[in-house]
Amino acid sequence: MFFNSFSFALFLPIVFLLYWFVFNKNKSTQNAVLIIASYYFYSCWDWRFLFLLVFSTFLDYYTGIRIEKAKTETGRKIWFWLSISINLGFLGVFKYYNFFASSFSEMLNGVGLQTSPLLLDVVLPVGISFYTFHGLSYVIDIYLKRIKAEYNFVDYSLFVSYFPLLVAGPIERATHLLPQVKVKRSFDFEKAKEGIYQFIWGLVKKVVIADTCATYANAIFDNYESMNSLSLLLGAVYFAFQIYGDFSGYSDMALGMSKLFGIDLLRNFNYPYFSRDIAEFWRRWHISLSSWFRDYLYIPLGGSSGGMTMKVRNTFIIFLVSGFWHGANWTFIAWGFINALYFLPLLLLNKNRSNMETVSLYWDFASFKVFFSIISTFALTCLAWIFFRAKSIEVAVDYIGRIVTNRNFASQYLENERYNYEILLLVFAFVITEWNSRTQIEPISGKYSMVKLALCLFAIIALGTYSDYKEFIYFQF
Repeated sequence: MFFNSFSFALFLPIVFLLYWFVFNKNKSTQNAVLIIASYYFYSCWDWRFLFLLVFSTFLDYYTGIRIEKAKTETGRKIWFWLSISINLGFLGVFKYYNFFASSFSEMLNGVGLQTSPLLLDVVLPVGISFYTFHGLSYVIDIYLKRIKAEYNFVDYSLFVSYFPLLVAGPIERATHLLPQVKVKRSFDFEKAKEGIYQFIWGLVKKVVIADTCATYANAIFDNYESMNSLSLLLGAVYFAFQIYGDFSGYSDMALGMSKLFGIDLLRNFNYPYFSRDIAEFWRRWHISLSSWFRDYLYIPLGGSSGGMTMKVRNTFIIFLVSGFWHGANWTFIAWGFINALYFLPLLLLNKNRSNMETVSLYWDFASFKVFFSIISTFALTCLAWIFFRAKSIEVAVDYIGRIVTNRNFASQYLENERYNYEILLLVFAFVITEWNSRTQIEPISGKYSMVKLALCLFAIIALGTYSDYKEFIYFQF
């Protein structure tokens, strides 16, 4: 069941009505409604993997209590590492086993030892990376004595399985979400209206921007060998807006629908394509994952407290792990490595925290420099996205090579195109809308909100793509 599907359009109002008007006496019944809804939502993908979600929930709930109750430090460590090992073990088996088995076999074949790897014929459980990281952060925080263990199993289960964020985030923290599910929520009309606006804007990003751009990006990447330089450049740009509209659209829909239930989720995107350098981009892109790796990997490794050698080492580790988190393919690792290379000059020059304020442009020379830095950062990001999108590193390198060597910038016809290059006008209008709204969570609120809402609904009906590309990109992670 996807957020942009007709089945979800029936599911959400039913849950909303039950939550506020039938089982609204106390927080326990409210939470029970959301848990049942969340398990049903997850079961619609594949009910056989529901046991994995339930087992992961019980594992971290129980080990969290055992860590807190342990009499000795050794006991605390045993329960802590038991939880970490089992969680990462499940993630490793389902997500990474085939990758390591195939890579090891290829390495042996390369030195003349012919092997045939034993691969697992299993589907990657949707959302496993996200709910596993929810549980890991909870257990780590208990072990480090940042929080107390949660003894109410219903409340903890909702923290892990809450359906708006279950399959593609944002990656929540117990310190932020658990306090909200432990109290009864009261209906707030203004908050609900804000949530509807944010959900609709997320839907615009998904079905109007992301899915339309996907039509072109897929056509170009799948036939890149016959494309000229202009088309290849456009393919990279289209994919950049596809993945942004897809993932940030999902996040906006998750945050928006959660407000309908009186619960605030962590903001996951903050207009990243207006960043002036790569460091700022990563403060604005997939914020919940970036901050997770910062708090639970980068800082424990020493962070920026050591010398420059340690800083460089930790930076490359966090980017490589972030790339590998996205998928079991060398292309994701290469994508992470490229971003680490982008980050390195800023780190060496101590400029990785130079652009902390919201970007502004005026008619002066300083603004020209800012505009150039935004365009340069976006270009570097698109270059890295080629590795993220390509089927292999060899394909990505060949794709980039053809951009450089072809040098043909004539307009090419795409056989399955819907709007030809009018899509560029659509993307341009989207960029202008986001630029004018960069100090807000979403563009619909504020002055003339009803006019903006009407335009968004018109765009969804008139320009939305519903027949293809329904699945969100990050469902595979």
